[in-house]
Amino acid sequence: MDFPALFEIFLSGTFGTLRLFAVTLVGCLVGGTILAAMRVSPTPVLRAAASTYVNVVRNTPLTLVMFFCVLGLPYLDIRFSDSASINSFALACLALIAYTSCFVAEVLRSGISTIPVGQAEAARSIGLTFSQSLRLVILPQAFRTVVPPLGSVIIAMLKNTSIASAFNNRELISAMRNAIEVRGDIVVPLLFATALVYLLLALALGRVFDYLERKWVILR
Repeated sequence: MDFPALFEIFLSGTFGTLRLFAVTLVGCLVGGTILAAMRVSPTPVLRAAASTYVNVVRNTPLTLVMFFCVLGLPYLDIRFSDSASINSFALACLALIAYTSCFVAEVLRSGISTIPVGQAEAARSIGLTFSQSLRLVILPQAFRTVVPPLGSVIIAMLKNTSIASAFNNRELISAMRNAIEVRGDIVVPLLFATALVYLLLALALGRVFDYLERKWVILR
């Protein structure tokens, strides 16, 4: 196999990784925000439910969460599509979202705790409900405060997408395995190429979060 064909394999794998990353990013930001809101809610039941979920899932290996979603849910006849590839992709995204949301929630909760109590009291004094004060006053400031740790969680999530390769998903690791199968004489260069792609993606994400941190610090 010539090098243009190997490049095409890696390009396809990179696209698969980015697709997993994009879906999971949106899902974990939404899920993490909801969990963080539940953890600081004045309702004890919501706080207990969110705390239990975060503590259980966060301390469970991601591989086990992936096994449960990709293999366990279809066993319970829970599927997103009749297509095996679409179903595997959706379930892998679900596992990554369920796992990463816990870390996003904890990061956001730490950011919420840095907001002065007086701001929440001022929001209540002008008639805002808990959800309104959280959405309009607390969360916007909390997100600005936690950009660096949130960036670390998102970069770790990017690398965690590699686990999806073991569950019938096309991404960088599966592309590397395919390339090694046809060009076993250049295993080490292929390993370095895979590591380089992950490095470039992580550095690009790091630059994005550095920019957001500088921009939001100036605006505050």
